[in-house]
Amino acid sequence: MILVQKYGGSSVADVARIQQVARRVVGAAQAGQQVVVVVSAMGNTTNELLALARSVSQSPGRRELDLLVSVGERVSMTLLAMAIEALGVPAASFTGSQSGIITDDNHVAARVIEVRPHRVRAALDEGKVAIVAGFQGVSRGGEVTTLGRGGSDTTAVVLAAALGAEHCEICSDVDGVYSADPRLVEGARRLDELPLDTAVALARGGSKVLLAEAVELARRLGVRLDAASTARPAGSGTRLPPGPAADSVVAITHDAELEHVVIEAGASLAGCAGAARAWWTEADGVHLLVDLRNLHDRARVSGGQSRGRVATVSAVGRRLVEDPDAALAAAEALAGLGVERWWSVGETWTALLPGAQAPTAVARLHALFVESSV
Repeated sequence: MILVQKYGGSSVADVARIQQVARRVVGAAQAGQQVVVVVSAMGNTTNELLALARSVSQSPGRRELDLLVSVGERVSMTLLAMAIEALGVPAASFTGSQSGIITDDNHVAARVIEVRPHRVRAALDEGKVAIVAGFQGVSRGGEVTTLGRGGSDTTAVVLAAALGAEHCEICSDVDGVYSADPRLVEGARRLDELPLDTAVALARGGSKVLLAEAVELARRLGVRLDAASTARPAGSGTRLPPGPAADSVVAITHDAELEHVVIEAGASLAGCAGAARAWWTEADGVHLLVDLRNLHDRARVSGGQSRGRVATVSAVGRRLVEDPDAALAAAEALAGLGVERWWSVGETWTALLPGAQAPTAVARLHALFVESSV
């Protein structure tokens, strides 16, 4: 039985945390599971490497950026393999190319087109834990590529599908998916189970625990996901089984790391698709909400005028989209917070507002829809 576990940067941020992950992995291996571990770079390593690139060039080439930032995951994978072997369990680490992650040639935002996990499977057959560098792959032309923000989640999902794993654990310093960010809402509660369609909607709305592209990929490939805490045993987090979004509002999410950019009418939008979390057209041009967490995507937007930092706050549940009164109640709850616009897509209602107002907006919507079940 194969288990794929992914550990984010905060889970492997230092030696003590790497050793904690090693003990958790060894526990799963000793329980009789064949374990594949996908790791991110340690802590803030990727951002530090990007800053280093910017210190020598204001416009670093994408190929060189990929080679540079891929180093971060290689450090954490080898250290984790060493830590696991120090506990008496054999392990082998693999880069993205060694593990068979084949991508297109779109540097810094590559898409996985094929997975050939022959070496990973061979390591499992030899009784080893396989440690894979997340976030990276190799193009058919042999170039190192990276998968964009959150790409380690994508690595874990495609490997789980290719290996026929029982399920894929996304492990972080949070013990599952909550009805809202518990740092903002005291009454937020952990959800033991969340339909996959709802998980996709929450991820699109900015959930820090889930990456939208990876959750959508899991849904398409039929991979069962669990959102778990590195500090707790397997099975103690949030299960994400296949299924449609719930009628009632089960969670509120937000994204405060966005920039509002306007591209003048008639200007080329080539290359901007990957930068936009949302977009709409007005008389003065095309309005984009740009994700500031991905330097590469941000760099793809040229010729735009910034309107400053903004946030989106989203409530997920089909009722909000199907019932006009519920949508109006949501809008009224945010009165006085400077909401610029709001819209409904699929099972999600979203408001755009100043970033500083996001915590208040999340708390109000949570009180309205989750705590009181209006």
